Amino acid sequence: MAFEIERIQPAGMNVRMQQGKPAYSHVVTVNGPGKTIYIAGQLARDADGNIVGPGDMRAQLEQTFKNLEACLKAAGASWADVVKTNTFVTDYAAFSQCSDVRIRYFGVATPTSTTIQISGLAQPGAMVEIEMIAVVA
Repeated sequence: MAFEIERIQPAGMNVRMQQGKPAYSHVVTVNGPGKTIYIAGQLARDADGNIVGPGDMRAQLEQTFKNLEACLKAAGASWADVVKTNTFVTDYAAFSQCSDVRIRYFGVATPTSTTIQISGLAQPGAMVEIEMIAVVA
């Protein structure tokens, strides 16, 4: 069966440019019998590309989840469709104190998940980056 790959840059999200082209897609969907959606790692960036809440894990998680929600909606998916997350944090202790933010978005439909503490992320001041995979019928 044939499939189609679609790359999406949701409205209102900062798009990193290199040589006049987007450096990556925020969302990639694969349409066939179902649609698989791959969402690039999202930081706590506002629409201008600035990190929201420097030094504040909770504020950064809130913005990161807002960005992830915009990506899901742009691809025609919801939180219930997410099957996998990969989370990268610079301070696991601070991250673990904010589990209520994640629970508020995912509810009881928690996906498989991996969390890794690393020394730094792609943008100075960023404390968390989350990538996701979702599947819709």
